[in-house]
Amino acid sequence: MDRSTGILPPICNLLSFDMSDPQQPTPFDPEPRAGATVSPPSLSPHVESSAGSGAGWERDTLERLAFAVLQEQQTARRWRNGIRLAWLLLLAVVLWEGLGASRPAKDVTVPHTAVVEVKGEIAAGADASAEFVVGAMRNALEDSGSKALVLLINSPGGSPVQAGIINDEIKRLKSKHGKPVYAVVEESCASAAYYIAAAADQVFVDKASVVGSIGVLMDGFGFTGLMDKLGVERRLMTAGENKGFLDPFSPQTDRQRAHAQSLLNQIHQQFIQVVKEGRGDRLKETPDTFSGLFWSGQQAVELGLADQLGSLDFVAREVVKAEEIIDYTRRDNVAERLVKRFGVALGQGAVGAVQQAGVQLR
Repeated sequence: MDRSTGILPPICNLLSFDMSDPQQPTPFDPEPRAGATVSPPSLSPHVESSAGSGAGWERDTLERLAFAVLQEQQTARRWRNGIRLAWLLLLAVVLWEGLGASRPAKDVTVPHTAVVEVKGEIAAGADASAEFVVGAMRNALEDSGSKALVLLINSPGGSPVQAGIINDEIKRLKSKHGKPVYAVVEESCASAAYYIAAAADQVFVDKASVVGSIGVLMDGFGFTGLMDKLGVERRLMTAGENKGFLDPFSPQTDRQRAHAQSLLNQIHQQFIQVVKEGRGDRLKETPDTFSGLFWSGQQAVELGLADQLGSLDFVAREVVKAEEIIDYTRRDNVAERLVKRFGVALGQGAVGAVQQAGVQLR
């Protein structure tokens, strides 16, 4: 055994005897036979080299262990550097998207038709919020190459406040820049979306589009009867006798119901006034026009709620006479999309629960 390492090499590798001469004794012969000559045992080449080198075998083993440790450390270092590089690349992409999200990539000095999308629910914080839409419209009409602005609408409605802000801004920007604003409807232009479209110079629809729904609603639920059956007591404390009249777990009085209806009627009249001002003599009013009904695009043209059938490309080519289309729609950058996906879902749920009792144009 090697005292420095405590390693016992295999005996078969340490000793080997030349058995070619039958007269030579075996390792187990107690006495050599008569007439036989005894030769010293010969070491194998492996053992001879190990014995000759002494500590070389130990040094070789230690070197191999050291190289293995170094290789493992280098591999771990490469992984750390790779992860850091990936984060740097992600940060670069986020910054690039953030800086370029609000402006179009094409040459805005070339004559073109500017487009701003109004898609989804019209609400604060949504893609079709007044903040996003108004900012995009300003950018579009301020560029020297834009010949007209097209609002590409596909929305079921939403907030009358957000729609009113956009409607007012359309009229102001048309007067300021002297450029026409057109509304092109895809699948739906209902309620608050039509509130916006009414401010356009012309409204173009597909024959199967859904248009109209000029009305106001306030929805919610009441659980008072269910609570009585379950024996649940609602403990709501307010300062002001009508402060909690929209609470779904509290009964609603006739006076509170009348007050809410008065509020809805007033907002409905505001909506009607906007439509009449925007459509003017083109509107063919009927008893159902402002009843909250909606119609197909073809029917909307017949009723004067829309001007004619046409798509975005048709308007750019035949009406604006500028086939080049540049999209100015304000969209979330990568960082904002990540925040919405991973962090805002819970907050949006809480806000949505509060807004369920709000007034909607749908």
